[in-house]
Amino acid sequence: MSTILDDKLYDHASRAKGAVVLITGASKGIGKASALEFAKYGAKLVIGDIDVENGERTVAEITGSGGDAVFHRCDVTKWDDQVALFELAISKFGKVNVVVPNAGIGEVGQFGVVTVVNGKPTKPDLRTTEINLIAVMQTVHLTLHYLDKPKDDPAELRSLVLIGSMASFEGIPHAPNYTCAKHGILGFSKGIAPYLQARGIRSGVVCPFFADTDILHVGVKAFLAGIPLVPVPRIAGAIFNAATELDPDTDGAAWTLPDDGPVFRIEKPTLTEGVYKMINQRAERLTKFAESVQYTFSTIAVLVRLLGGKAWTILAVVVIAILWRSL
Repeated sequence: MSTILDDKLYDHASRAKGAVVLITGASKGIGKASALEFAKYGAKLVIGDIDVENGERTVAEITGSGGDAVFHRCDVTKWDDQVALFELAISKFGKVNVVVPNAGIGEVGQFGVVTVVNGKPTKPDLRTTEINLIAVMQTVHLTLHYLDKPKDDPAELRSLVLIGSMASFEGIPHAPNYTCAKHGILGFSKGIAPYLQARGIRSGVVCPFFADTDILHVGVKAFLAGIPLVPVPRIAGAIFNAATELDPDTDGAAWTLPDDGPVFRIEKPTLTEGVYKMINQRAERLTKFAESVQYTFSTIAVLVRLLGGKAWTILAVVVIAILWRSL
């Protein structure tokens, strides 16, 4: 686990300049703070939210400071709304570099209370899970398409930052839906990682304790009286750091903020005993093989350009040699 002090959160801020950053739920709170931070370092913002008034205010703040941003009303539970948000980014800026599926809500309904109508139990309210997990998965699905490797600059910044919570690690009493969703975000980040890595998209999960945002209703704020909350600007800094960090060993890590202190980064934990040792070894071999195949085809392209039709015999030898080495 690594400690990241505030002044280190922006070590790679230059990578944000000119990048197109798409954030859902950026009309207020953590999403807005993150949008303003990215804009401060020269990024172009695409903001989606159901709160039109505050979303347009966020855009006005960015453009008023000399930045570039657009807003689109987006209900993340509606697939077409999400597609339209990505399409807006493409039509306005020509690309998407960073995606932050931030839109979320607190616990809705009382899952532990079974309501009975006409002698039969009614369906539970699962809106928290639908917005905080299912809609996020849909955003990530679109990320796989819209952030695919650009042909002009394969090294260009491309990253996905998911928003977890300390509830990604610990259950929150009386909030089973919220806990389920945030546990799911952490698990989903691990499952989706191979698809992202294959496209050159780095990822991270930011997991803060409670912050003073609208997601906390009055009762929760009263319960937390005297307990230090996480500063919203620091959460935004952790999101920025997760998106722009260069170290490949941090790809897929979790940035945690357990209190009002510094950010802690937990590198990817893995199980290494029993069958997991075998699985990890096979995964490493498959990754090495995939890298060898990619290198092989790059070599083929170069040799064909240099040698023309005479290259095929040489190419066959090169392919066999490289693939044999990877096994």
